[in-house]
Amino acid sequence: MGNLNPKTARRQKRHRRIRAQVSGTADKPRLSVYRSNKHMYAQLINDVTGETIVAASSLELQLDESLITAAEMVGKTIAERGVEAGIKKVVFDRGGYNYTGRIETLADAARDNGLIF
Repeated sequence: MGNLNPKTARRQKRHRRIRAQVSGTADKPRLSVYRSNKHMYAQLINDVTGETIVAASSLELQLDESLITAAEMVGKTIAERGVEAGIKKVVFDRGGYNYTGRIETLADAARDNGLIF
């Protein structure tokens, strides 16, 4: 793990535990979420082939709004792109983060815009 902040190391440990049980397929890809201090990133991943199907981020969308609003827009965008790609059902991978705040907002926005998980 290298010289990581202890908090980051704990999150990565939780993420590895989650990833041991959560895997995406072509029919039901994994909705992976990453949260940095400034931005939110989300991808739909087929773990069988190891490819990213669609992705969205607040950086790419050039959002200058609050972090919660940006998370909501990323959730909406990833859901719309997923539905366009013919994906309805996904497996949610919270990335070791607590299911609250920006992570919960992104998940709720994705659900409201067509993804089922």
